[in-house]
Amino acid sequence: MLATLINKNHMEVAISSYGGIVQKLTAPDRNGLYEDVLLGFDSIADYAEEHPYFGAIVGRYANRIAAGRFSVDGVEYELASNEGRNHLHGGLRGFDSVEWRETSVSDQSVTLNYLSADGEEGYPGSLSVAVTYTLTDADELRIDYRASTDKPTPVNLTSHCYFNLAGSGSESILQHQAQICASHFTPLSGGLIPTGIIEPVQSTVMDFREPITIGERIDDSVEQLLVAGGYDHNWVLDKEPNELALAATVFEPVSGRFMQVETTEPGLQFYTGNGLSGISGKQGRVYGRHSGFCLETQHFPDSPNQPGFPSTILRPGEVYSTTTVYRFSTI
Repeated sequence: MLATLINKNHMEVAISSYGGIVQKLTAPDRNGLYEDVLLGFDSIADYAEEHPYFGAIVGRYANRIAAGRFSVDGVEYELASNEGRNHLHGGLRGFDSVEWRETSVSDQSVTLNYLSADGEEGYPGSLSVAVTYTLTDADELRIDYRASTDKPTPVNLTSHCYFNLAGSGSESILQHQAQICASHFTPLSGGLIPTGIIEPVQSTVMDFREPITIGERIDDSVEQLLVAGGYDHNWVLDKEPNELALAATVFEPVSGRFMQVETTEPGLQFYTGNGLSGISGKQGRVYGRHSGFCLETQHFPDSPNQPGFPSTILRPGEVYSTTTVYRFSTI
């Protein structure tokens, strides 16, 4: 199933039931031209092959869990390890590669449901998940996530869209200007696993509190931040728990496209497409390193093993509920 949402401005968002993938998202430039700003594929069938999570819902746990292990209430669980020793984005068959069930659809909204079985990828409990995509007349894509469980289990859901505000065929995002509303970040150890310490961004290449061109300090990230080729880090957002607040902005100066990201989540993963390497995408375009960026709203990586981080454990009787909004305009 591919649902196409259209608002009064003729903005379009295409959502696939496979992986909950956002396959297309058009945004206006200064001249009012709407152009697709997502990396991905023309055919939904291509998403069934291996790809870097283009546009997908990722879970049951977005980002990494160290050594694919965690404990809840004294019981240790072992997950599928699909990135070396670590567990990434839900495992070998995460939410990005399952068929979701469409339960409601209108011109500007679609809700997808998935029941993750007890033991799937090693996670405890049956998890019932609903994700609603809403395209507003203010050129916003709103994503509402809800989940419930019958056993305590970690839950951390996000959307893994790759954006290029110059258009999905443009070669680089390094001239985009980014701002992240965060005074702190979670530094990394080996395998992109957080150390458990929360540090200030001041006087580091992680300081995006004021808009800065993405490529300006990206080469410094290898020496200072242990990531080859660019950013792939979690920022600790300056906001109250569960408050829907501004997390980041990105501006593309040639087209004038401006994106704002709001979320109720405490963290934001900024990824600069370091691992993209010659993928043939939409209209035969080739996606190389830094062809797109991700702004993944989330709880922090490896939270089940980090007692100093906000908890990601959902318990029976509780409701997991988060919201993220991507808003598009021009400057």
